[in-house]
Amino acid sequence: MLLQINNLSVEVSGKPILKNIHLEIEKGEIAVLFGPNGSGKTTLIKSIMGFSGYEASSGEIIFNGNKLNGLSTEQRVKLGIGLMYQHPPKIRGVKLKQVADFLSSDKDKISAFSNRLSLNQHLNRDINMDFSGGEMKRSELFQILLQNPELLLLDEPESGVDLENIAIMGDVLKDFLHQKGKSALVITHTGYILDYIKAKKGCVMIEGSLWCVGNPKEMFESIRKEGYEKCKECHEPQRVE
Repeated sequence: MLLQINNLSVEVSGKPILKNIHLEIEKGEIAVLFGPNGSGKTTLIKSIMGFSGYEASSGEIIFNGNKLNGLSTEQRVKLGIGLMYQHPPKIRGVKLKQVADFLSSDKDKISAFSNRLSLNQHLNRDINMDFSGGEMKRSELFQILLQNPELLLLDEPESGVDLENIAIMGDVLKDFLHQKGKSALVITHTGYILDYIKAKKGCVMIEGSLWCVGNPKEMFESIRKEGYEKCKECHEPQRVE
């Protein structure tokens, strides 16, 4: 088991957000997380990353046998966890090429990913400054792939991106995940990313708890047709294993 989250409850600014979350992701497994806005999905990802302000009031997070509680974000990244932001930050004065060189000494890898993600013209530009939505998301994916994490946390990778850019990112992400046997937890609202990744299981977060568990594509179709209230027919929160 790569990631184990056991009975995790999290508070943000003193307000309970996550409630007794139990989630497991095996090595080489891709899990998809659905849920309405404000349900706690991004809070879960930020809690796994150890961002400040996301305090675990109970429970534990274990990654590759290492208990993450109390570890800094930097320590968690070094263990092999990477995050693709929903809203990537803009960084003035830092070139994309500088970050790429910091993340990898393999010039061929940098060249290959920048070619496939159509970023050659962006390498000497400040990170995300005056980038379009698609360019920012391609830049984010470029950086996380160079980081080469064992677990990828993808927060709405297709949000604000047109279909052409989704296709570019989807093909690159598919090869990275499937050829290298990486694991991922993917948040999606549109479901477009499901056309490119072989996700084994999906789950729904509602009001800080995990509810339905099942086949991601079937779940997405049900959500699209009947909404999230249908998921509550499980009657009680679920353990996602």
